[in-house]
Formats: sequence, C-alpha cells, structure tokens
Amino acid sequence: MNITQIQDLIKFVAKSGVSEVEIEQKDFKITIKTPGKGKQEFVQVASAPMMAAPAQMAMPTAAPAPVAAAPAAAPVASNLIEIKSPMIGTFYRSASPEKPAFVEVGSEIKAGDKVCIVEAMKLFNEIESEVSGRIVKILVNDMSPIEFDQPLFLVEPA
Repeated sequence: MNITQIQDLIKFVAKSGVSEVEIEQKDFKITIKTPGKGKQEFVQVASAPMMAAPAQMAMPTAAPAPVAAAPAAAPVASNLIEIKSPMIGTFYRSASPEKPAFVEVGSEIKAGDKVCIVEAMKLFNEIESEVSGRIVKILVNDMSPIEFDQPLFLVEPA
C-alpha cells in the first residue's frame, strides 16, 4: 500500500462516519480510529517489505460514529481565497524551528511558492500555493494538528 492509497483510505474513513477500520495483510497492517468530537484521528501503520500485490481490502462492519455538526465558520470575504490542507497531519510554518516562516501576514505569494509543511506519517510535505496574491490571515497555529481540506491561509488574489 503506498502513501496515496493510505491517504485515500483516511479520507474515506473520515467521510464515512466509521469509528474504526483495521486492515491486515500478511506483511502490512493499518488501523485508523476516528474518535468523538474535538479529538484527532489516530492512524497506526505497521509494514514489512511488500513482496506481493495487495489483497482485496474489506471494511469491518462497525456502528457508525455519531457525526457532530460542524461549528458555523466565520464568513469569508467573497474576494478572499482559502489555501486548504491536502492531507491530515501536523502544520508547520517553517522548515525547522530556527528558520523563518515561509509566509507571514502581508507576504506576497505566487502560484508554486511554498507556504507551509504538513507532516503526515513521518513524511514532511511542502505545500505550495495554487494562487498568487497577498496572505491576509493565517488560520492555523504552528505545530497544530490539521484535517484534510481544512483552510490554512486566506489570500487576497493579485
């Protein structure tokens, strides 16, 4: 199972409302747990070198967890664009604690500029902007856990 398949599985579990999924193959095991309101997802992966093609995955039949209503988000000005997280992980504003943040409020960015790093499963993924403009607001604190599709920045387009 590659990282893309794992990320797709995490997205599926998050949207389905299932509280726990465990997949075990002869050389691979993954457990994804989605706790109640206000807590983070827990993903555990154990793997040995893959020798054969992955077997068909079966979803366990578990009672769906109650879906909590999302709190009403503050209205976004119609001219602002959100840069959203492409994955679940930990948000970092800089490449390391002693380095400056990639962007600050007021920073001018172009499409393709690095705006942050998201750590997912010990992999550090540089997130690039898909828009050009000026950073108006940073919506997430440094070293905070984030969810898939969570808004990270508000950008005033150029």
